[in-house]
Amino acid sequence: MRKLLLYGIALLLPTVLHAAIRLPALVGSNMVLQQSDSVNIWGWANPSEKITVFTGWDNRSVTVTTSGDAKWTLKVRTPAAGGPYEIRLKGSNEIVLKNILIGEVWLCSGQSNMEYSYYNGIRQIAEELPVCSNNNIRFFNIPKTTAGYPQDDCSGSWEVCDSNSLKPFSAVGYFFGAKLQKSLGVPVGLINASWGGTPAEVWAPEHIVTGEPKLSAAAAKLVPAAWWPNKPGYAYNAMIAPLTSFNIKGVIWYQGEANVNTADTYTPLFTGMIQAWRDAWHKPLPFYYVQIAPFSYEKEYQAALLREAQARSSVLEGTGMVVVADVTDNVKDIHPQDKKTVGNRLADWALGENYGKTGFSWKSPVFKEMSINKNKAVLRFTNVPTTLKINGKAPVALYIAGADNVFYEASAKVEKDALIVWSKKVEKPETVRYSFSNTAIGNIFSSEGLPVVPFRTDNGPIAQ
Repeated sequence: MRKLLLYGIALLLPTVLHAAIRLPALVGSNMVLQQSDSVNIWGWANPSEKITVFTGWDNRSVTVTTSGDAKWTLKVRTPAAGGPYEIRLKGSNEIVLKNILIGEVWLCSGQSNMEYSYYNGIRQIAEELPVCSNNNIRFFNIPKTTAGYPQDDCSGSWEVCDSNSLKPFSAVGYFFGAKLQKSLGVPVGLINASWGGTPAEVWAPEHIVTGEPKLSAAAAKLVPAAWWPNKPGYAYNAMIAPLTSFNIKGVIWYQGEANVNTADTYTPLFTGMIQAWRDAWHKPLPFYYVQIAPFSYEKEYQAALLREAQARSSVLEGTGMVVVADVTDNVKDIHPQDKKTVGNRLADWALGENYGKTGFSWKSPVFKEMSINKNKAVLRFTNVPTTLKINGKAPVALYIAGADNVFYEASAKVEKDALIVWSKKVEKPETVRYSFSNTAIGNIFSSEGLPVVPFRTDNGPIAQ
């Protein structure tokens, strides 16, 4: 009889254990929830189990019944920024989440220039360590993981910003978040999902790539590597899909170096990826990204063409591109050291576009149109609040050509939002190019200090 009783208990034990509420890694103590929003709280438990969630900021409770597939989800309304608060979950067991803040939540993603941290030798982070402790900045680092199908959970935990938690975190992400936190005076939560060397194909849902023949053909050209995946969707499935139930404000992105061999398909790939992420979150997420820096790639114009593809992607509403050629310190190093300027410029996009801050500029001048006046080309630009300026005595990386398509170094002068360009060697100009090479570092800016986006006035194919 005793053996039968023990056997019965053993049969029941897994059911009892399974009945316990389980939460995804993102829903935990120290997290930041998006302020003034209807946010998701979700998890797993025994089918038909009633789960009650008590929110500390309003002392209210919401109850939900677990579905037959052992999942449950509910929405709670968050107040304006503040905290710390507790959330208590009650079912067959009880979980108390502590030290929760309400504020702004951003996702930081891309390849190595987003991933790089103190452990990659970023001096600016080393300098920041003695003063970085800030209870109002929280980090969630997602380890490098892949999956063949979209996952509903990931690994990781929320940590308060201090000298230990900052060391492995994205330097660009930290400086972005630190400027937001200081400017807005609210808590900021940063989720880092980045992986050095990864092409954009692995961050897009698989159907974005395989459903378009040109994108599928470009993906087939990706070279297998020992350090990162190259199968479409594999990083998305494991490192982005699990986040899509967690409410965020927007995304910052630094990637493109791994796609210089397929620049001709990068614009539809990248914009398709952005739209797919927005669809997954069911909202038009602001998406701000960094144009790749000058670097001595193997083939001529590789980087120039990829930068061009990135610039074309900014026509997608709610996106913005940061130019960083002027902060590049070594064109032999694909990882520029200055991550603070990059993070600050990304933050300026968010502050200007999403948080209503004024009194500064955040958009780089963009070439708009060209006309010919006798032997001179007259170029006009958008995003010039006052005037253009040339740093130095003469323009750098500016070239002009006639019908023979032979390019010569050009002279130039500024007339407010226009650039007048000429060369004594070109009687009838037809084409102007600026910073259109792998390593060019130009010197034309807005008076507000933002570099002109590299461009060319011709748009034909360039042999590689």
